[in-house]
Amino acid sequence: MAPSKFIGFSMKRPKTVTVIMILATLLLGSLISTVHVDTDPENMLSKEEAVRVFHNKVKQEFSLHDVVVVGIVNEEHPDGVFNPATLKNIQSLTEYSLNLSSEKDPQKRVVTQNVIAPGTVDNIEQAGMGQVRFEWLMKEAPTSREGALAIRDNAMSNPLLKGTLVSEDGKALCIYLPITAKDFAYELRTLLLDNIRTLDTSNGDKFYITGLPVAEDTFGVEMFIQMAVSAPLAMLAIFILMFIFFKKINMIISPLIIAMVSVIATMGLLIGAGNTLHIMSSMIPIFLMPIAVVDSIHILSEFFDRYPSIGDRRKTLEHVMDQLFMPMFYTSLTSAAGFLSLALTPIPPVQVFGIFVAFGIMLAWLLTIIFVPAYIMMLKEESLSGFGAAVHGNKNVHSGFLSRHLRWLGKLTYNQSKLILAATLMILIVAAWGITKININDNPVKWFKKDHPIRVADKVLNHHFGGTYEAYLVLTGQGRDMSVSETAALINEQINNVIPGGENSPIREDAALSLDEMQKTSGTPEELFRKLTGNFEEKMNAANDADYEVWGNILDSVAQVKNRGQIFKQPEMLRYIEKLQASLVESGAVGKSNSVADVVKKVYQELYEANPEYYRIPDTSNAVAQSLISFQNSHKPDDLWHLVTPDYTKANIWVQLKSGDNQDMEKVIIKMDVFFKENPPPMEIEYQWAGLTYLNVVWQDKMVNGMLKSFMSSFVVVFIMMAFLFRSPLWGLLAMVPLSVTIAFIYGIIGIIGKDYDMPVAVLSSLTLGLAVDFAIHFLERSRMVYKKTGSWKAAIEEMFEEPARAITRNVIVIAIGFTPLLAAPLVPYQTVGVFLASIMAVSGVATMIILPALVATFEPWLFKKSNK
Repeated sequence: MAPSKFIGFSMKRPKTVTVIMILATLLLGSLISTVHVDTDPENMLSKEEAVRVFHNKVKQEFSLHDVVVVGIVNEEHPDGVFNPATLKNIQSLTEYSLNLSSEKDPQKRVVTQNVIAPGTVDNIEQAGMGQVRFEWLMKEAPTSREGALAIRDNAMSNPLLKGTLVSEDGKALCIYLPITAKDFAYELRTLLLDNIRTLDTSNGDKFYITGLPVAEDTFGVEMFIQMAVSAPLAMLAIFILMFIFFKKINMIISPLIIAMVSVIATMGLLIGAGNTLHIMSSMIPIFLMPIAVVDSIHILSEFFDRYPSIGDRRKTLEHVMDQLFMPMFYTSLTSAAGFLSLALTPIPPVQVFGIFVAFGIMLAWLLTIIFVPAYIMMLKEESLSGFGAAVHGNKNVHSGFLSRHLRWLGKLTYNQSKLILAATLMILIVAAWGITKININDNPVKWFKKDHPIRVADKVLNHHFGGTYEAYLVLTGQGRDMSVSETAALINEQINNVIPGGENSPIREDAALSLDEMQKTSGTPEELFRKLTGNFEEKMNAANDADYEVWGNILDSVAQVKNRGQIFKQPEMLRYIEKLQASLVESGAVGKSNSVADVVKKVYQELYEANPEYYRIPDTSNAVAQSLISFQNSHKPDDLWHLVTPDYTKANIWVQLKSGDNQDMEKVIIKMDVFFKENPPPMEIEYQWAGLTYLNVVWQDKMVNGMLKSFMSSFVVVFIMMAFLFRSPLWGLLAMVPLSVTIAFIYGIIGIIGKDYDMPVAVLSSLTLGLAVDFAIHFLERSRMVYKKTGSWKAAIEEMFEEPARAITRNVIVIAIGFTPLLAAPLVPYQTVGVFLASIMAVSGVATMIILPALVATFEPWLFKKSNK
């Protein structure tokens, strides 16, 4: 299809084209009002994803909730936070927070019964031999120093609270606020900050709020605010730069209109199709705008250079579109292919992001070739007076600063082609080394700048406490059901181990006879246990003092067999958990962990009058059961079910990490894999991970690997498209050089400077593909056209470093500098996008303008051999 015919309608009916575009934009734009915002990174995984299903199952089974952490630190008072004034503030803040809920949706609230604070947890202490007393750690704020220090001492003596509720140095204390929904975290933080401002902090109290739910929800809120600020600022910068290049305001409006229409229509279609506005999709405008204006700038640049010599806008447009139609079409296709490849990733929001950016790119191309000519045709002819570049005489040689330096650059690439290629090779070698140093890592808290309150809170509280990042290691027993005869045989074996006197012991014979009788009349193991326990209790009560203890041991043996299915009541299993927890801390990433073993040890110690020697796992399952029963006399007996299920077949180890970095969570996972391999459990169990910190590792790992696979596939697709466009695999390979150099250079720098390869960096690889190939296509397509006229690369390079080079350079400068306002954003991903957009444009521009012509000069005989013949 001839380009002139393709755009003929828009030049003949410019107003009709404009009205259709406006109506379509208004229609699609109206759908934006139905937007539903979703800032939950958990939704990066599909709802059917196995790890997510298990995570939700664990939360339900153990009554777990996402937690907002409020930290109070006092470095000034000699007693730290344990002074009457600070504890009064803590009590006031706790009481205020207990019943907080969302104004818009009351179902989003603080889970009052699960709040961990000095006024909501028990102090466990002995009440005489074999007795335990539970009292609130801080029923009310103390009025004296002695009272405050007593609270400190009680908290410090409880391993469940030390390092979790209170810091080991006594300088800090945390309030843990479980919430029913993660998207209540930002609102809750706002409410808490409002209340904190009313407190008297003259004694040195400092308050911090953190936790993954807060970080993720706050990022979502601030991201949308930033999107509303950054996008217009970027467009303003692009507008100013285009004005510097093209001088006419009326001419530079069209690229901005195309960018705006492309963004509105794409976002409207995305939302209208029923998609939520996720963290990924919210960045579509930032990614789409540079690509949307690239083609427009190519047209304006060519029009700017050709209009003075042609003098007629219609003829100039026909000439421009004849030159640029196919390059623009293929650059748009390759850019769209790069983003469309993201549909192959296993992350739903990334799939949506890729599909709709690809749509936006093709829409921008269509608008560019239809609306830009229509827009220019609607301008009055006299308004174009003075538009265009200054030229020397009748030649198409321009005299501006940019033109002079580009001509010098063109000569350099021809005369020093081998030196340029040698330097490029050296750079690629260094870049390859840098790529080997890339550190794949992400942490939602690091999406904020270092001085952001959430990041400051994260640093302070993780310094004082075991860790504010949570993961759950869930152990599941794999015991099997036993028959009555198997149960009886096991009971008999246990009884023989505890009865003194050998085989001829009267008690042994009596017990064996009772066991035999009860086995015959019992239909189930449960019935056998019930009958046998009743029978043995009667014998124990009737026994003399010497035999009484023996019958007691026999009953313990029966109970031990009975509880064998309840594996997390078994001493050997609890000791295994104790050993596992020690290994967790040895990983270096875990500050503390809590388990049912810790509960048993603490209560068992208090049952023996707080004797430190009894801070251990009891020797029998009966003693374990007694400790657990004693704990259930506390004010909050259900707290036990956060750590173990009521049937004692599943245990949950609450792991506190000091960092939310993926690599730290992965370090812990590897440590546990090695532990289970080297330390077989005493009973058959399975282990699985859950928790937000673990989920972040899973989805980010899937995304990075998915991005890599999609990029490789799109790389191949783009190469095939290039080979088809140029009808030559060699030219197709040449077109991939700027992309390859840009990717190698950018990611080499990432590795060398130690920048984490995180979510924004992974997504930017798709943008690299689109923009880098864009310049290569324009340069090579025009090179082939010019070479046909001149017959030699030495002659062709003079023309190539006129208008084509100016168009590419203008694009590089406009996009690179145009997005520098992103560097001032308070959110790190936006800064990353700004830096990388500038870097991608600069490196791909340099690769296209320096390396490509040097390659063509070096391999001219092979590239143009058909022409030479």
